[in-house]
Amino acid sequence: MKRPLIAALSAASLALVTFLGATAAPAGAATRPADAQVGFAGTVALDDCSGSVVRAPAAADDDPAMVMTNGHCLESGMPAAGQVITDQPSSRTFTLLDAAGDQVGTLQASKVLYATMTDTDITLYQLSSTYAQIRQQYQIEALPLATSHPVQGDSIEVVSGYWQSTYSCAIDGFAYEVKEADWTWKDSVRYTPDCHVIGGTSGSPVIDTSTGQVVAVNNTTNENGEQCTLDNPCEVDQSGNVTIHQGIGYAEETYLIAPCVGTGNTVDLTLPDCTLPKP
Repeated sequence: MKRPLIAALSAASLALVTFLGATAAPAGAATRPADAQVGFAGTVALDDCSGSVVRAPAAADDDPAMVMTNGHCLESGMPAAGQVITDQPSSRTFTLLDAAGDQVGTLQASKVLYATMTDTDITLYQLSSTYAQIRQQYQIEALPLATSHPVQGDSIEVVSGYWQSTYSCAIDGFAYEVKEADWTWKDSVRYTPDCHVIGGTSGSPVIDTSTGQVVAVNNTTNENGEQCTLDNPCEVDQSGNVTIHQGIGYAEETYLIAPCVGTGNTVDLTLPDCTLPKP
């Protein structure tokens, strides 16, 4: 993963930048324009990552809309292992894309509803606009969040608003744990090799092509074949055995979000079926 590059950083600071944030796209990156089935509508570009306007079944048209990206894309810095952030003020802006990948407007956050890099890697923002207002102004619907576990072998698209590119592959399987530096993620989606994700794709929605639902959020890839180091995640099975898959990308499942969405499209960690990590 590549942490977002920021123009104001010095050359020395850039050497420390990590995670799947913005970097120059390598030659031959496995990207293609979105097809008729899965486009860019509802995705967003951050200043350093990708994301999407998402909606759980419990959300109403007049609720403030929600944007999802990675925990490691949080503007205040990557949460520490074990840290869970809730209800943090934010004025972050997002560039909204239409189906063709064209920029159609700017959305603004009012708060960070939830962010963590523990067990998963997500940030959920509350916007100042409602779903109805976004639909009326831009004719764009939010992407629906899946409510069930993704399925091995299903075809998926990783849709990057930052690069305005998509990556097509399938779910190769699921890792019991993925470890990278100080962080551990559980039950992660492993891509087949065709989804060779690059810097700037962090936070991209992973969309099941048969349902159009967001089943995961893209977050990392093993770049150099190292074991469990920054930018080089490893897999750990239930017996503690460690394996690495150089060049293979991972995503964190999102079906756990919907049971935590309460009245007003807020994140309510006290709901009985909510299993997201708690502070």
